[in-house]
Amino acid sequence: MVEPSAFHEAVSVVSYPMAIVTTAAGGERSGCLVGFHTQCSIDPPRYLVCVSRGNHTFGVARRATHLAVHLLDVADRELSKLFGELTGDEVDKFARCRWSGGPFGMPVLAGPRAWFAGPVMTTVEVGDHTAFVIDPVAGEFHGPLRQLGFQDVRDMEPGHPA
Repeated sequence: MVEPSAFHEAVSVVSYPMAIVTTAAGGERSGCLVGFHTQCSIDPPRYLVCVSRGNHTFGVARRATHLAVHLLDVADRELSKLFGELTGDEVDKFARCRWSGGPFGMPVLAGPRAWFAGPVMTTVEVGDHTAFVIDPVAGEFHGPLRQLGFQDVRDMEPGHPA
């Protein structure tokens, strides 16, 4: 086995904020827990979210025209487990949580205090993930938000390997 590099050791201690991305295409909805996401432009506003190409949600997202991003509070840990530990290949996650149909037909989760949605502007393959850049044109914020970070969920067993 190869020893971990300094890079992997360093990033393993960072507590990246966690989010849930949801989407729908062709009558199928999907969502997953993500740790790779960030605002990537102020004007015009743009948000980048990366989805593992091994993930069920990736298959739906690549056919979708829009994505929704839900920013997670520490109170959302159970929801993060649902979307992080189970796979849409085997389970309808939306049957196990509260959600509603949102803008652009996106499934919007009821728990998170902040979410936004918008059209996918571009995609870029970045290693084992694909980056989706969205134009966040709809959303809600019901703060304050105590972000759920990677260190809060690192004990989870992912539904698919990253």
